[in-house]
Amino acid sequence: MLQNMRFYKNLYVSGSLQKKKDKLIEKLKAGKYPLTVYLLVMPVEGKNQIEFYPAALLYQKIVSKERLFVVGLASGHEDAVYLVEDIVREVYEKTGDADIRAYIMEQEGE
Repeated sequence: MLQNMRFYKNLYVSGSLQKKKDKLIEKLKAGKYPLTVYLLVMPVEGKNQIEFYPAALLYQKIVSKERLFVVGLASGHEDAVYLVEDIVREVYEKTGDADIRAYIMEQEGE
């Protein structure tokens, strides 16, 4: 079980996954990574605002699962791109800026 995997309290989820959200979170925490699901994560290091990749990538030993902060779940690559667009649009509308990291951390209470 991945104790260090955290999920954003206002988790962004693509439309087709809305009904499956809770089950997907349970699977991810249990170390089961659905092949078609993409994770949108806040990078621990570097300057990137947000990154996304297939959940199945976590099966690779080379990928660090430590301290993952998942901010969104998408059904495939295309949905992940659209979800990032939605996040940027929301952040810009609410703050007048595109600093996703600052917005999400403020919402998270950090």
